[in-house]
Amino acid sequence: MSNLTIRPELREWILSTSRSGCSLSDLLKMLKDAGYGGEQSRQIVARVLNLPLATVIAAAKNKVVGARTRHPQAPLQTVGDHPVKITVSTDAPIVRVLENLLTSEECDGLMAEATPRLARSLTVDVDGRHQTDQRRTSQGMFFGIGETPLVQRIEQRIADLLAIPVNHGEGLQILHYQAGQEYEPHFDWFNPEQPGFSAITARGGQRIASVVMYLNTPEEGGGTAFPRIGLTVTAMRGSAVYFAYDTGDEASLHAGLPVIKGEKWIATKWLRERPYQA
Repeated sequence: MSNLTIRPELREWILSTSRSGCSLSDLLKMLKDAGYGGEQSRQIVARVLNLPLATVIAAAKNKVVGARTRHPQAPLQTVGDHPVKITVSTDAPIVRVLENLLTSEECDGLMAEATPRLARSLTVDVDGRHQTDQRRTSQGMFFGIGETPLVQRIEQRIADLLAIPVNHGEGLQILHYQAGQEYEPHFDWFNPEQPGFSAITARGGQRIASVVMYLNTPEEGGGTAFPRIGLTVTAMRGSAVYFAYDTGDEASLHAGLPVIKGEKWIATKWLRERPYQA
């Protein structure tokens, strides 16, 4: 169905219904009740929500399918009255560079609100506990969901852009890197073979996507590298890199490259397949 035609009003209905938190299986049932055939409905939903067809087929069979994000499409997405340019796109892994996701004022505001609470950054160990890790040498802090009006506005913008409810996100993390500091190559999805997997995923399921927002432009270095595909995203104030993944997706390996000169501030948002319980 490469020549599938989707009416604008149907496209908008699917998008708005999905944003409201409606499951894929319920969405497909509503299309069936409206007279659309099964295969046609699956193709339409996969196309509009920019999801793998296999994910939609699984939902149609009433298999347990967690939520998935909608991948922003070039060249421009407008969220409310806020324009976001998509300047780089890859599909394996799914990566999008988002220019102007944040304004300069929002970048300044996040840094100011975070500074008094910075401490040595932590990672999650194999038992689901937070720990210091020599691979991650930054300072950081977490905001609670919707903790401040600024955080709330940014979380809602991300939710609208990616068509996933705000409550599927972990708290916004702010990280501050000095010259020489980095985050070595790692995956954001949780490894099912680790002992702490059940405990970590009990609070919202597996991670499905990440948004790394750059709050300043380092003088040199500090980009986000995807070594499996030879891509480095430059850290530019107000821009972000979004990437989505499934469990075991080794192409999503990434690293926060060392800051060579100056400093780097980022805000990171991790998204889960189910509502997240802090």
